[in-house]
Amino acid sequence: IRTGVQEKINVAHKIIPKIREWGASMVTVRGYLLWCEIVGWCLGNSACVSHSRSALPPPGHSVRSYYNFFPQLHGRSREQRYTRGADWDYIAECAKIASPMPLFGNGDILSYEDANRAMQMGVSGIMIARGALIKPWLFTEIKEQRHWDISSSERFDILKDFTNYGLEHWGSDTQGVEKTRKFLLEWLSFLCRYIPVGLLEHLPQKINERPPYYMGRDYLETLMASQNVDDWIKIRRQAGRQSPSPS
Repeated sequence: IRTGVQEKINVAHKIIPKIREWGASMVTVRGYLLWCEIVGWCLGNSACVSHSRSALPPPGHSVRSYYNFFPQLHGRSREQRYTRGADWDYIAECAKIASPMPLFGNGDILSYEDANRAMQMGVSGIMIARGALIKPWLFTEIKEQRHWDISSSERFDILKDFTNYGLEHWGSDTQGVEKTRKFLLEWLSFLCRYIPVGLLEHLPQKINERPPYYMGRDYLETLMASQNVDDWIKIRRQAGRQSPSPS
């Protein structure tokens, strides 16, 4: 769920009580995972609506104890996108309204400090999206409550693993290679936003701060910081081989 559609017009607090009252379920329809809110409508699919109604908790069962999924609230409207920070005060307000139904919060988490602050807002848990694309090792930092000054070679190993997993999943034929390349390049457009811990003047890095140009502590670290698509292609070509060296 987003806070709403239009900027400065929040509506999630009006929707959440309905979800809490009637419940919701996750169902699979023709291979697609669909969120079904029990408000008499479900993507125009009558079969899905019927299934959802039958999935309501039996008498005496609470939403929290019956359902094995958690509604997630992103602290932004669709119109706002990423022009400003996520509204965690509003997420906290909605978490109170949702109780006893669990509600997960989402928005601007890029460090274990961000995660700790988010968990103090009354939510049942947190969801991480962009932060995981920029720092896939973020979950290790949260678990161990530390900043990880990960080396460029360790980061490159993650890219090599991704490449291998992609070829294993989609195949090593032309179509599989192209699909792996496509997603790797898209991911690199997020990875380049990371600033190494050892180079930061102030911790932690904020997710909405665009990193300035900087020289890394080695060639690979500098290359990974580039926002030039030609450099992303260079990294992509080397993934699965040896680390890139200066040309």
